[in-house]
Amino acid sequence: MSIKPPLTSLPIKTEDKGFYSGFNINITVTSKLAVGSLVLWAIAFPDQAAAVLGTLNSFILENFGTWYIYAMASFICVCFALAAWPAAGRLKLGQQADTPEFSNFSWFSMMFGAGIGVGMLTWAVAEPVYHFKNNPDVIQGIVDGATQANYLNAFKWSYLHWGFSAWASYAIAGLALAYFSYRRGLPLTIRSSLTPLFGKALSGPLGNIVDIVAVIATILGVAQTLGFGVEQFVAGMSRIGIGEWLVDADGNASTMGIIVAVIVIMGASTLSALSGVGKGIKWLSNLNMGLSIFLLAFLMLFGSTWFGMEALFVGTWEYILALPEMMLTVYHSDGQEGTADKLAGWQGAWSVFYWAWWVAFAPFVGLFLARISRGRTVREFVLGALIVPALMCFVWFSFSGGTAIDLELSGVANGAIFGVPDGDKIFAMVQVILGDTLGWMMAVVIVILLMTYLVTSADSAVLIVNTINAAGDEGPKARPHIIFWGVALGAVVVALLLVGGLGAIRTAMVIGALPFSLVMVLMAVSLLKAIYRDGLREKEGVPSTKLEEARAAES
Repeated sequence: MSIKPPLTSLPIKTEDKGFYSGFNINITVTSKLAVGSLVLWAIAFPDQAAAVLGTLNSFILENFGTWYIYAMASFICVCFALAAWPAAGRLKLGQQADTPEFSNFSWFSMMFGAGIGVGMLTWAVAEPVYHFKNNPDVIQGIVDGATQANYLNAFKWSYLHWGFSAWASYAIAGLALAYFSYRRGLPLTIRSSLTPLFGKALSGPLGNIVDIVAVIATILGVAQTLGFGVEQFVAGMSRIGIGEWLVDADGNASTMGIIVAVIVIMGASTLSALSGVGKGIKWLSNLNMGLSIFLLAFLMLFGSTWFGMEALFVGTWEYILALPEMMLTVYHSDGQEGTADKLAGWQGAWSVFYWAWWVAFAPFVGLFLARISRGRTVREFVLGALIVPALMCFVWFSFSGGTAIDLELSGVANGAIFGVPDGDKIFAMVQVILGDTLGWMMAVVIVILLMTYLVTSADSAVLIVNTINAAGDEGPKARPHIIFWGVALGAVVVALLLVGGLGAIRTAMVIGALPFSLVMVLMAVSLLKAIYRDGLREKEGVPSTKLEEARAAES
């Protein structure tokens, strides 16, 4: 039976005039009501909100942990399969004559800055330090925690969370969106990536639901990132002597510190979002990449270079060897408060949390990656969005975390790094290395770098949410809507931090990510189906892109 051309038109209703001109009112209003209700509920009934969110979170971790683990493993397999599949790898994300809009440096800068920069500054030191003390190998008695023998294990488990798994979820989302938008001319929005499975039905309520789920997941995923960033930003401001009143007696951000930091960050990000991707976001991304390279070079030269090299090369090798087992092993609690319980607790608090975080972040990063990747091939996109950022994370973690652990093992730090909150660890580390004066100067650089990462993530998220609400329209959006989502994102961070700190944001994010995890799996299936059928179309001479279809119609 002859194969038909693909779907190249997916009408999505938008308003012709009024306040919501250019926007799909069902998606936009429903998303605003959902996010606004969460904020008002958290502020008006904080105890009830904390209890309900906590119950839902426990239910999800208990019943859907396995789902998250296998879903993330499938994303990695699909990405490497697409890169290795000759017929798929050479396909261009666009028409044959399209060329990349951005240079490789700007492409990597925007991709890295939007995708992982803020969390990296917090966790590149804090996570290896934590896993140095405790991880599944320690829990099972294979090695003792906080010893030299556990050093490489600390990085193996850190790389699990920040390596191929994170970037595979982003790559799947970005590749699916770019493929269907730039090859088939469909709107640059989440629903378009599911057209091989659901067809024209996505023009109506089904497509609206998909996009609403993506908007909510995006807001909660970015709120998680900003929550970590706000805590670290306040710690940095305190370190450099600006606003010591922003922290409490325990060194954590105070209520006023949270509010001030969010106002500064979201104000700057909203202004950047108003300028668009080609101006504000591009220049901020290039700036934070330059500062990142400077900070990394400092750690490589003046930190624990040998420890970092060992963590990078040997740790990466051990990660690759152990990846299949780490990626597919599911720990189950037996209710006996023994090893099985501890392993399940560790996996829920770390791996499952991270998988939910990356899934919640995927519509934002994926759509952003698609937006900046037109004209690149499937193989170029997959390898560029999967391998390069993962290796950058490994380098960051090895020299940052490696230096911190070495300074503590040698007794030089004497608890100055291990004994402070997670967001403050990187500031404590540079002060141990450089002393008070130079340490203060480096802290200023880190605060500026953190600020650029926070602003880049927030303004990118605002633009992406508006793109989804506007049925995939990449052009300028009405200023009031950009301002609304900037304020709404900041309000979510403040409300949930005040209700229950980072734990409340984490809980809301895990809940919001679950529906979109199903969408992500369907996106992977849809993408594989589309590429396979496009191969059949090529063999039979059937058009597979919008341009080919138009030329065939003319002839």
